[in-house]
Amino acid sequence: MSLKRILTSLIGMPIITLIIIFSNEYIIDVVLTITAVICMFEYFKVIEKASHPIKWIGYFSTIIIALVAFFELEVLFKIIIFGIPFIILFLFLHIIISEMKITFKDVAYTFLGIFYISIFIMFLGLIRNLNNGKVLLGYVFIIAWTTDIFGYLIGKHFGKHFFSKISPKKTIEGSVAGIIGTIIFGTLYILIANNYWGLNINSYLIIGISALLSIISQVGDFAASSIKRFVDIKDYGNFLPGHGGMLDRIDSLIFIAPFAYMIFSILI
Repeated sequence: MSLKRILTSLIGMPIITLIIIFSNEYIIDVVLTITAVICMFEYFKVIEKASHPIKWIGYFSTIIIALVAFFELEVLFKIIIFGIPFIILFLFLHIIISEMKITFKDVAYTFLGIFYISIFIMFLGLIRNLNNGKVLLGYVFIIAWTTDIFGYLIGKHFGKHFFSKISPKKTIEGSVAGIIGTIIFGTLYILIANNYWGLNINSYLIIGISALLSIISQVGDFAASSIKRFVDIKDYGNFLPGHGGMLDRIDSLIFIAPFAYMIFSILI
């Protein structure tokens, strides 16, 4: 692991942890909204190599994240459900107004960015608003980080069976190590949370949840990589030294957010 990558993790992880522990929902939503804007910028910059995304709609969609702290869940979901038809309406109006200079492909890429970034990141704010939300949000970060760290370290030093052309350096050994490492650290975190932070989650249940979210986390990493391979780039940007862009660093995190929220809402 490069020195820049290590330093970024050592500095960035404590800062994010402190934000989670000490900030209220308004500050967290502001941080998530800014993060979404940065990710949207990186996504559009990359996808511009293959299309002409409708940027203003993409950036405008990030406002929904800031609304998490101000509206009840039922109202927020209505805003999303009612807002989607208008987003589609405005996207296709661009095709008509531009006389096909904007095409269906541009609309599709823009719509994907809205869901992949704005909607998925919004679920991090929704997790924060659950009972014991700070603890659960910390668990989601641990899932993403441990999957990435164990997968990277074991895959680099012991990996021999390569996984997919989408991400040529990833190995089956690294993937399995990411799952095992996540189960260990995720379970340990929840056991501490059960004893000291008011959580009451069955340890056997959390083993299964950790394994499932680790697998989804790796799918999220491949999803982000598939976009990069499509436009033939290595990183989304250089916002975080040693990690590339913001989207390179949190691709797995935002991908597991909606699934984690569903699991927490149903089982916990």
